[in-house]
Amino acid sequence: MKKIGFLSFGHWSASPHSETRSAADFLHQSIDLAVAAEELGADGAYFRVHHYARQAASPFPLLSAIGARTSRIEIGTGVIDMRYENPLYMAEDAGAADLISDGRLQLGVSRGSPEQVIDGWRYFGFVPRDGETEADMARRHTEEFLEVIEGEGFAQPNPRPMFANPPGLLRVEPHSEGLRERIWWGSSSNSTGVWAAKLGMNLQSSTLKTDESGEPLHVQQRKQIEAYREAWREAGHTREPRVSVSRSIFALTNDVDRAYFGRDRNSRDQIGMIDETTRAIFGRSYAAEPDELVRQLKEDEAIQAADTLLLTVPNQLGVDYNAHVLESILTHVAPELSWR
Repeated sequence: MKKIGFLSFGHWSASPHSETRSAADFLHQSIDLAVAAEELGADGAYFRVHHYARQAASPFPLLSAIGARTSRIEIGTGVIDMRYENPLYMAEDAGAADLISDGRLQLGVSRGSPEQVIDGWRYFGFVPRDGETEADMARRHTEEFLEVIEGEGFAQPNPRPMFANPPGLLRVEPHSEGLRERIWWGSSSNSTGVWAAKLGMNLQSSTLKTDESGEPLHVQQRKQIEAYREAWREAGHTREPRVSVSRSIFALTNDVDRAYFGRDRNSRDQIGMIDETTRAIFGRSYAAEPDELVRQLKEDEAIQAADTLLLTVPNQLGVDYNAHVLESILTHVAPELSWR
């Protein structure tokens, strides 16, 4: 059995070919797609976070709205760029969103990816400390956030407060019990996966990974997952961790599917540079008739190793078509792979 959700990058464009023309369109359609996904039996609605782009950027209002409109589906991110985040303010937003959804928040965080502007986090008021890289700053923000959402008091109360305080040091409110176990680290390398395990975070591995061996993406991801789980065991955590992988998967069940994605039948992994020094491997798309898709997915070692699969969706094709994409996987593919 696997949990199956969707991952949306939240693009919008004024192009006549886009069903998502504005930020308002994206936000309303995302809520509607999450509702439709829950009705179809999907397990999660996840959103990527990119700043300075016509894409999803401020996740907590959207996640809260979805939480208020749904009752079962997990809601999450994949991922929030922690270079941009104030850990205490984020703890307040995350606590509120988790309470609104009755504990369904699955919050993916990370050090982020190359952005639209140079050092965009500086405009948000964040600067690495002396001797610290931007990646170090992201991990420091993450560790501070994890500590705050534990719920322990740390702030000295005012002796003459406006409202009566409970005894002792005060914590950030609202606090949501259990949220700490539902934080995920989006890892692009084996070493950061191990670091996430030591801190007790779940693991997200996307369709892009640092190329560390020259092997296919799914093989490198499977090895990353194994290293993560071994580090988790060595850290002595008492609960079982969760692991997700993201994939672009399209079951070709009608002529519209074939028109949109038939060209991806022969998709392959690609190698590229995401910055001046980092060689990365980009995962292939899967597009085929359901029986062939089942055969191909059985050979994906990372999908087999993970407990959660996030399907990247072409959100600019509209709610109805994306609901069809999810339904096709849930109906024609997942049962044949014993995921349902």
